[in-house]
Amino acid sequence: MSLRVVAIGGGTGLSVLLYGLKRWEAEIAAVLTVGDDGGSSGRLRRELGLLPPGDFRSCLAALADDEALMTQLLQYRFGDGGLGGHALGNLLLAAMVDLTGSFEQAVLETTRVLNVRGRLLPSTLESVSVCAQVMDRDGNGDVPRTIRGESLVGAAGPGIRRVFLEPGAPAAYPGAVKAILAADLIVLGPGSLYTSVLPNLLVPGIAQAIRASGAQKVYVCNVAAQRGETHGYSVQDHATAIVDHVGPGLFQYVLANDHWPEDNRVDYIRPAADVELDQAVLCADLVDEDHPWRHHSLKLGRALADFLEVPVSEGADS
Repeated sequence: MSLRVVAIGGGTGLSVLLYGLKRWEAEIAAVLTVGDDGGSSGRLRRELGLLPPGDFRSCLAALADDEALMTQLLQYRFGDGGLGGHALGNLLLAAMVDLTGSFEQAVLETTRVLNVRGRLLPSTLESVSVCAQVMDRDGNGDVPRTIRGESLVGAAGPGIRRVFLEPGAPAAYPGAVKAILAADLIVLGPGSLYTSVLPNLLVPGIAQAIRASGAQKVYVCNVAAQRGETHGYSVQDHATAIVDHVGPGLFQYVLANDHWPEDNRVDYIRPAADVELDQAVLCADLVDEDHPWRHHSLKLGRALADFLEVPVSEGADS
């Protein structure tokens, strides 16, 4: 029986991870957040009532058989006219929803048509908004404020204290729960802490399924801080934020980058020497030298395979 791997997240981080994981001899499932409300995804969500397709599009491209051409096609953005700003892959998924009658069936059929290796599962089928409680500082001290909408939360600045979903108790997608419970390995992240990783875990039933699963569980910390969310955070701060939101026992390992090329544009995330975690912190060179603010897909895939003793196919370096 193949190793069953579940990756949980959203945004660019999840697609980068999936590109590295698909070299494994494994059955891959990805659980994605559905809180995106910006750009092309946000427009389709508002105008057509769809779940946001953007993260699903990026993961389809990462897992497609001919990823070079398929990535160009699915990520192609129209520049002018009524379609200006829309990604072709988003429109493809929107059309498939219309043809099949549901978002989950649309994703399933699109993975089949594109010969995608793996399953893409929403954490919930309900329309949710990502919200945050932030603390603004003025002359009289800290002033609490609530922000609603993933795109606004991502630009909130370093004052985020807590994120939550509205509605507060969306039903977990049964297929996602089933995949998590059956997994041999669960990977959380990489991806935006407050707008990609945590929104999945805040869906009731998702964190509970992770705890109940007998899988090995690892959180992959981002390479670089995000100015709107995690400026000044250490590796331990990321892990602690997850525990603060959903409680302990969600992961046994934290995988962190330990190579920081000189680049004034990048606010690297580093382990804090004086802070201990309940989880083992594993370190490796994970950085993409050409884009040093993110992971290199193949380095990440190899590091996970090495640490967790997972077989990787011969095409791992291609």
